[in-house]
Amino acid sequence: MNTLTRQADLIYTDWTLIEPEFDPAKLRAREAVFTIGNGYLGTRGSFEEGYPHALPATLVHGVYDDVPGVYTELANCPDWLSLTIVVNGERFRLDRGEILHYERQLDLQHGILSRSIRWRSPMGNTVDLQFDRFASLADREVLGLRCQITSIDFDGTIEIQSSINAYPDNNGLNHWEQIDRGSMEQRIWLQLRTRSSKIELGMAAKMTAIGSDALSQVTNPLDSPTLTIAFNAAAGQTVGVEKVVTLFTSQDAELPAHAAQTQLADLPAYAVLLEAHKMAWQEVWQACDVEIEGDIQAQLAVRYNLFQLLISACPHITGDCSDNNRVSVPAKTLSGLGYRGHVFWDTEIFILPFFTLTQPDVARSLLTYRYKTLDGARRKAASSGYQGAMFAWESAATGDEMTPRWSILSDPYAEAVRLWSRNREIHISSDIAYAIWQYWQATGDDIWMRDYGAEIILDTARFWMSRVDWNARRERYEIRGVIGADEYHEQVNNNAYTNRLVQWHLEKAIAVYAWLQQHFPARMSELHSSLHPTPARGWRIEATSTQMYIPKDAKTGLIEQFEGFFQLKDINLNDYEPRSRSIQAVLGMDETNQTQVLKQPDVLMLLYLLRDTPEVSTEILQKNWDYYAPRTDSTYGSSLCPSIHAILASRLGATADAYQDFMQSALVDLEDTRGNTADGIHAASAGGVWQAVVFGFAGIQLTDRAPVANPHLPPNWTRLKFKLNWHGTWHNFDLSPALAPAPTIEGYIFDVDGVLTDTAEYHYRAWQRLADEEKLPFDRQANEALRGVARRESLMHIVGDRQYSEAALEEMMERKNRYYQESIESITPQDMFPGAVELLQELRTAGLKIAILVPRGYANGSASKNARTVIEKLGIGNLVDAIADGDSVTRPKPAPDVFLYAAKQLGLEPSHCVVVEDATVGIEAAIAGGMRSIGIGPATRVGAANIILPNLIGVHAIDLQSQLKLAPKKSTQPTVTSKLPVASSL
Repeated sequence: MNTLTRQADLIYTDWTLIEPEFDPAKLRAREAVFTIGNGYLGTRGSFEEGYPHALPATLVHGVYDDVPGVYTELANCPDWLSLTIVVNGERFRLDRGEILHYERQLDLQHGILSRSIRWRSPMGNTVDLQFDRFASLADREVLGLRCQITSIDFDGTIEIQSSINAYPDNNGLNHWEQIDRGSMEQRIWLQLRTRSSKIELGMAAKMTAIGSDALSQVTNPLDSPTLTIAFNAAAGQTVGVEKVVTLFTSQDAELPAHAAQTQLADLPAYAVLLEAHKMAWQEVWQACDVEIEGDIQAQLAVRYNLFQLLISACPHITGDCSDNNRVSVPAKTLSGLGYRGHVFWDTEIFILPFFTLTQPDVARSLLTYRYKTLDGARRKAASSGYQGAMFAWESAATGDEMTPRWSILSDPYAEAVRLWSRNREIHISSDIAYAIWQYWQATGDDIWMRDYGAEIILDTARFWMSRVDWNARRERYEIRGVIGADEYHEQVNNNAYTNRLVQWHLEKAIAVYAWLQQHFPARMSELHSSLHPTPARGWRIEATSTQMYIPKDAKTGLIEQFEGFFQLKDINLNDYEPRSRSIQAVLGMDETNQTQVLKQPDVLMLLYLLRDTPEVSTEILQKNWDYYAPRTDSTYGSSLCPSIHAILASRLGATADAYQDFMQSALVDLEDTRGNTADGIHAASAGGVWQAVVFGFAGIQLTDRAPVANPHLPPNWTRLKFKLNWHGTWHNFDLSPALAPAPTIEGYIFDVDGVLTDTAEYHYRAWQRLADEEKLPFDRQANEALRGVARRESLMHIVGDRQYSEAALEEMMERKNRYYQESIESITPQDMFPGAVELLQELRTAGLKIAILVPRGYANGSASKNARTVIEKLGIGNLVDAIADGDSVTRPKPAPDVFLYAAKQLGLEPSHCVVVEDATVGIEAAIAGGMRSIGIGPATRVGAANIILPNLIGVHAIDLQSQLKLAPKKSTQPTVTSKLPVASSL
C-alpha cells in the first residue's frame, strides 16, 4: 500500500519509517531507532561518514568483557560502516557544507536501511549520495553496504575510503587489544581479542567499484586497515562502491580471523547476498507479521517493534538456533550500551511470549540460555546462604550476578546509591519458571522440558524452599525483605506478586516432579544425585504452597501489594501534573518508599500473568484495576507499564484507555518519549506491544486445545490479522468489526409465549373477552400487533381513543390477567411446541443454564408460586434454573431490563446468554442487552436475530452453539472471522 501518515518529524507507511529531515539534536536517539541486525549482531544507525559526538556501535551477542572491579558489559565491536568520502578534495560530512535534501528510510519488510542526500560542498560542488546497508538474515556473519554518488554540477574526482576501526569506544573504554591485521587481493582483515574475557574476533572486508575508471589501493595503518577506490567523475555520472564484511568470534569459530577471510572469499556478488537477505525476511514475516487496517501509525509502530525483537534474537529460519542458546536478549537489545547489555526478567515475561507463539525455536534457544547459566544461579544462591538456583537480576555470559552494588555516577560530588535489586529483586527465578511453563504448554516440547526446563523449575523451587520463612504465630509461610515488580519500594515483606508467583511455581514443581517420575524415570534418577528430591521434600513443597501468605481481602477481592501498603501515605498523581520526570524524582526515594505510588504494575502484573485462571475474575480485576492503575506512574515510571495497562484495560472494556496506553508503549522509541532511546531500544516495551495487540485487543486466551479470541478492537481498526503457533499448528486470526465475537455461551433465556408454548392464544382469549365486555373492536389480526408488547401498552392499543380513568385502566388490566390465569390452568405438557422439550433437555445435558421469561401479570408481580405452577404443568420444571417475570423490572421491552434481570438470576454475564424470542421487541431488547438472539418466526418479524428458525423441530443444542459462534452480532463490538473458536475474556 502507498498510504502514509506523518507523526512529529517522522513519516510512517505500512512498512517504512521515514526521517525526512536531519536534526543533530536527535543524533544518538535516531542511531538507536535506525538500528539494523540479524539476531547475531546489531549495528546502530550511525552515519557511514561519521558525525561529531556520534556513537557508532556494532554489538555481537555474548561478546562480554569486564570493566575490572565495576561490571561486565557487551563490548562494542569494530565499526564496519566507516566510509570516508572525498568530493573533489573536500570531505563529505553533514556538519559541513549545505544539505539540500535529506531522507533516511528503514524498510522493515526487507531489513534495509537507506539514506539519500543532496549535498553542496563548501566550494560549491553538488552531489547526490545514496547509502544502503543490511545485516544478512540469510547468513548471519555477513554485512553489506552500498554507496552511490552522482555528480550534479562538476567534473572531478571522487574518492571513497573504507576502513575497519580497530579501537571502538565503550563510553570512553576500549575493550580490545589487537592481535593481527592484514590485506590481500583487495581485501582487508583484522584480528582482535577482548582484554579480560579473551574472546577473539575476526573481521574481513572487501569493496567493489560501481562505475568505470576506478583506481584501487590497500593500506594497512595501525588502527584501521583501509581500502580506497578513486574515480574521475563527470557531471551526471554515478559512481560508488559495494562493501561486504564478514565477522566471526571465537564463540562461533576456532579461528575467527581465518573463518572471516575464508567466507569472504567464497561469497557471491552483492546483489545475490541482498536478494537472499530479502527472501529470508519475507519468510520470517510470513510467520510473525501483524496486519492492522485503518491505523497506519499503529501498523508501522507494531511492525517496528517486532522488527527490533527479531533482530535482537535468532530468527534464522534456515538453520538451527542451538549454537546461539548461550545468549539471550539484553534489555536494550543490541542497539545501545544501556544496562551494559545485561539480561533481565524482561526477556522471559515481556519478550518470550512473542517468540513462543510465532517462532518457538527462538523461544527454546532463549530459554536454554537460562539452563546454560544455571550454574551461575546456583553460585548466587550458595553465596547468599541458600540452596538450589537463584537467578541473577542482571545476567551476562555466566549467569552470575552482574548488578552493580552501587550506582555509577558521573558527578564526583554526588552520593552513590545502594542498588538493592541484586539482593532483593528475586522474583526473577519464578518469572523464568513461568516462561518455561508457558513455552511447554504452547509447544508440547517434552524433550526440552525433560532435558532442560524441568531441572530449572525444580532447582529454583529448592531455592524458594530455603528462602521462605515460617511464621509460627500466624501459621503461614512468608517471604520477607524483597523488592516486588514495583521497584519504588525497596524492602517489603510478603509482596503479593512474589508470594503468589512462588506459590504457583511450587505447584508446578510438584507437577513437573510427578511428570518426570511417570514419563522419564531415568532423567528423574539423574536429577536425584544433584537436586536430592525426596517424598518428604515433596510434601513440604506442597505444604508450603498451600500455606503461602498472599495479602488480600477475601471479601472485597482487593489484593494488598505488600504487607502494610494500605497504611502508606496515599497520593493523587494528578496533583503533580504537569511534570516531565518520574514521581520518584519529584518526591525523592525516601518519600516514595512511604507512599502508595508504583513505578510499574505489581498486583496488576500478577493478575495479568494469571489471567486465564479461575481466581482472576472480571470483578477481581476491575476492583484491583480501579485501585492500582491511578497510583501507577505509567507516564515516567517505567516503559514496562503502558503495555500491561493496555491489555488489562482492553479486557475490562476500556478500549479508549487501552489504545492510549498501547500507543504510549508503541511509540516510546520512535518518539523518544522518555528521553533515553539513545541508550538503546526498550526491548520489554517492544514485546509488550505485541502482547497488547494479541492478548489485549484480540483477547487471545491460551486454552488446552487452541488459542481462542474475544477481540476488543480500537474503533479505528477495521481489521487485525496475525498467526499463532500452538503445538506445531498455525492458527490464523482475521479479526474485524464487521462481525462480532461469540463469547462462551453459558445460558439460554426462553420467552415462554410463542417459543415454548402457545400461551399467546390464552392472552388473545383474555383480551378478546375483555374487549367484548367493554364493547371495544378487537380480533386475531389486531392481536398480532401485541406480540411481546407489555400489558399496559397492549391495553392502550385496544382502547384506542376511548377515554378511561387510571383506576379503570388498572381494573381492566387486572381483569384481563384474571381471565388469563383462569385459562392457563388447563395447560399440560402436550401444549409444549414440538422440539421444545428435546432442546431444553439437550441444553441441560450440555451443562447450560436455562431461564424462562414469563410476561407481566403472569405471576401477579412475582416469578414464584404461580409461574412455577405453570412451568410444572408444562412438565419442564426440572429443566429450568430461573424464572423471570416482566413485573420484576420497570421498563418493558424493547428495553433490555427483563433479559438483564434473567441473566442476573442465572448468575451470568449478559454476553454469555442467548435469548430465544418470537417478537420484534424481544429481539431488539436482546440486542440492547448485549446478548445473542434466536428468532422464532418469519424474518419480517425477527430478522434482526443472529439465527432465524421457523420453529424448534429438529433443532439441536450443539448446532446452535456452533452457529452462534460465527453468526454476525447485532452490535458495534468487533468479532473474529476464523475457523478457530472464540472465548470470553476473564
